[in-house]
Amino acid sequence: MPAHGKHRRPKQHHALTRKLALAGTGSAALALPLIGATTAGAAEVAVAPTTYSVVSGDTLSKIAAEHSIGGGWQQLYEANKSIVGANPSAIRPGLKLNLTAAAPAAAPAAAKAAKAATGYANNLDGWIRESLDVMAQHGIPGSYEGIHRNIMRESSGNPLAINNWDSNAAAGIPSKGLLQVIDPTFKAYHVPGTPMDSYDPVANITAACNYAAARYGSIDNVNGAY
Repeated sequence: MPAHGKHRRPKQHHALTRKLALAGTGSAALALPLIGATTAGAAEVAVAPTTYSVVSGDTLSKIAAEHSIGGGWQQLYEANKSIVGANPSAIRPGLKLNLTAAAPAAAPAAAKAAKAATGYANNLDGWIRESLDVMAQHGIPGSYEGIHRNIMRESSGNPLAINNWDSNAAAGIPSKGLLQVIDPTFKAYHVPGTPMDSYDPVANITAACNYAAARYGSIDNVNGAY
């Protein structure tokens, strides 16, 4: 969007106990039943990693999904902000992220349950549909096609996209997120009921559509930089 308003993701006795043991070769493993004595030592339990070393091609969104981080990439970023820096989309190979500080263990299940209850998938389709429902509650016009078309032009569907080269970036207010919103515009057109986070997919879409409605009548009327 332009600078003037631009808002440019064991041993057997009488009773037998059955235990599970893992047998396998290489990376494959098969759960097999074992008959063993009750005096056998406790089975070894795999411990989840507490840190993660960033490799080439990683994103916070990808890491959060692979390690079931409650609160997603946003929570992972907050827990590692001092390490990552101001730009969550720019993580360097070799950075060691703290996974245990990211969120309580129960959070992933709660988040998934909430999404399942509403029927919104945690992907571009789900973000647009959830945003459209929020928009409907606030009388903000816009269609799925109009939102999707503008997202693909602005960010190619990457919720962590950031523009670090244009005049807004030079002024210290880079465009962020799916619909490339600058922070002042995001705050001015933020819609209640969505997170106050311009990188949040639903919040970003909804605020951008609210801005587009005020300036152009609807996001559907936007066909280029806005």
